[in-house]
Amino acid sequence: MLSPAPARLLDHYIGISRLLAGQLDFHSAIQAVAAEISHIIPHDHLDVCIIMLDGKYHTAYETGIETAWGKPPPAPLAGSPIRALLWGEEAFLLTDDACNDPRFHFDGAFSAPIQQQSLRSRLHVPLKVRGDVIGALSCSSHTANLYSMQDVQNAQPIADLLAPYFFALRAAEQAQRSAIVEAEARAREEGLRLGALKLTEALETERQRIGMDLHDQTLADLTRLARRIERLTHLPEVTGETLEPLSRGLQQCMQDLRQIIEQAKPSILQLFGFAQAVENHLHRSVSESESCVDWQLTDDTGGAIDSLDQTVSIALFRIVQEAINNAVRHSRASRITVRLHMVKRNIAIEINDDGKGLEISGKRAGSGLENMRTRARLISAKFDIRTNAQMGGTCVSIMFPVPPSDHGR
Repeated sequence: MLSPAPARLLDHYIGISRLLAGQLDFHSAIQAVAAEISHIIPHDHLDVCIIMLDGKYHTAYETGIETAWGKPPPAPLAGSPIRALLWGEEAFLLTDDACNDPRFHFDGAFSAPIQQQSLRSRLHVPLKVRGDVIGALSCSSHTANLYSMQDVQNAQPIADLLAPYFFALRAAEQAQRSAIVEAEARAREEGLRLGALKLTEALETERQRIGMDLHDQTLADLTRLARRIERLTHLPEVTGETLEPLSRGLQQCMQDLRQIIEQAKPSILQLFGFAQAVENHLHRSVSESESCVDWQLTDDTGGAIDSLDQTVSIALFRIVQEAINNAVRHSRASRITVRLHMVKRNIAIEINDDGKGLEISGKRAGSGLENMRTRARLISAKFDIRTNAQMGGTCVSIMFPVPPSDHGR
């Protein structure tokens, strides 16, 4: 067990954040911070495991010793030696000798690497975002009886620093997979090749934007904190009162990271569901426009819209997002309504406004309207834009057929 002084410990935490900034894939992120983590928690093997979005599988990213845990494909969560932590049943796992600890060796457990690599002392703490466990940070050593509760307490802030980054990387990876699925579907329709290419490029641009925000904003804040730490190193004594402002600054930096993550729309979709994501976008769009617009959202799908495949949900959300943006920014509407409901075995989405109508829409549509049409065709949804007979503005409607196995699930 290492016992760094409080100022030195905070310096290492800041170093971890600085090394994370700009890392845009899982392997490079864990490899970048491994040496800095070793100053706090000594280890022969370090890995971060991430729960897949389906909640049934997880995958590990290792540094130091390579084991079968880090090899594809993703493994079932039920067979993980640390499943109790990943399921939220334990706040942490700590053992003096994992080779002989029955908690890691149950029926069906994928614990062979523990014996093969003689990973005796093991320490595991959760990665959490908004209170949900998304993975775990694991430190292991060949030496038995190495870790203590102090190491657990030192490891949890590391996991708290890693969690928002790895959450963002998981969202970016999902976006990239969605882009590939969209591109493959579009390739099956000759006339949509150009449109799908533009959509893929847009998703890649969004992924890079998230990475740039993480790099530029976080690195600037942490650099200022590092300079203050540097000044403190010249003082003969560093008190808790002196460190308190630095701790507040670090907490603010972590809050900024979470804010960047929350702006990733597919992540909101994953966390809160389709209706909540649309409501959040409606509220934000109207607020940012500083216009006096009354809006209403109703969800009469009975949960069916949240049973859709993630790729379909993202595509539908992007269409709704574009329709709302058009209504807020260009139609001069005073009222916008969004209705989600079922029509036989179809999910129907309608976005209505009382604005200037299709005469304005035709001029402002451009690539936005084409992107909506393209996204709808890629997922075999019906798309229509017409004059709203009741409100006098524009009605955008999307109809998506729900597979029988998903309907009413």
